[in-house]
This record gives sequence, C-alpha cells and structure tokens, in this order.
Amino acid sequence: MNLPKLIIRLPDWVASLLALWPPCLPDHQDQMRLAIELSAKNAETGIDGPFGAAVFDDRGRLVSAGVNMVISGGSSILHAEMIAIALAQKKVGRFDLSGGGQRRYHLFSSTEPCAMCLGAIPWSGLSRLFCGARDEDARAIGFDEGAKPSDWATALNQRGVQVERDLLRWKAVAVLNRYASSGGKIYNPVFPSE
Repeated sequence: MNLPKLIIRLPDWVASLLALWPPCLPDHQDQMRLAIELSAKNAETGIDGPFGAAVFDDRGRLVSAGVNMVISGGSSILHAEMIAIALAQKKVGRFDLSGGGQRRYHLFSSTEPCAMCLGAIPWSGLSRLFCGARDEDARAIGFDEGAKPSDWATALNQRGVQVERDLLRWKAVAVLNRYASSGGKIYNPVFPSE
C-alpha cells in the first residue's frame, strides 16, 4: 500500500511578508498586527480562509507563523493555529512548548480558536493565547467554529494558559468582513447550502 504523505509548506509569500518585519517584536500589539497581516494577505490570495497566527517566545522573538491552508492543502486540520503550533514545535525540537518552564511561548491568533484548535492549545505547552476577532465574528460571516464551551477561556486559564481576548479586534474583524464581502469561500459553513 502506498501511504499518502502530509507535508506542511507555507505559501511562498509568507517568507516575503515575514522578511518585512523585525525578528523581535516585544510589544503584544505588534505581535497581533503580524498575525492579522498574515490573515489579511491570506484572504487576499483568494484561495484559503482569512485566518493567521504566530508563535512568539516570551522575549518577543518570532518562532513560527501559520495561515489557513484548508482548501489549498486539502485537509480540515490545516488551520492557522495548528500550523503555527506544529511549526513552532518543529523549530524548538520538542512537542511540548512548555519545555519544563525554560521558555514560555505565546500564540497570537487573528481570530479566537475553533473547537479543534482550542483542543490543541493546552496540549501544545503554550503559556499564553492572544486573540483578535471573536468566535461570534467568524460565525457572523458564516464560518462554523464548532461546539465550544462558553467558558473556554476560563478553562484554558485553569490549565495554565492565560487568555487575552479582543486585542486589535476591530482590525481583525475588518479582515473577516472584507473576506466575506469579496465573496471569499466559506468552507464548513454554519448553514450549509442544500
């Protein structure tokens, strides 16, 4: 049997975009700006969804970036957060980003995590999660974010992951709305077409 391979390769434009940014961004708003810029550029390609994410260490150094690649990669697991987490783990050489407390890693996501990404965050070893747009903002343009408990942020906090919501929310929501108004594909919609 010839087994398929799953290879995650970010679009070429991601490296070009990252080259325009300094390798260290100590300000959380700047870190979120990068995640939102990744989501905006990804939406502009017209291929994949309007979602971006980045992992930074606690000194503000960029560790990895991710963009939604569900359509181009042909896999429902290729969400921006999942890619950013996987690439961060690959870069640091371990599956547990907590590293025994030696280094703390933070995930910046242009939109709050869906049910799948929410499940991956505590297992990844991330210490903080920063979100731009809210779950309801993604749902408002038609995306199905899955079944999430209403107290998901509290649950993450109880598991050692500090959550900060609404960081540059207005900017992240503008990307979602532009994507929807430009006719961007809403895969796995809340209301599937008949």
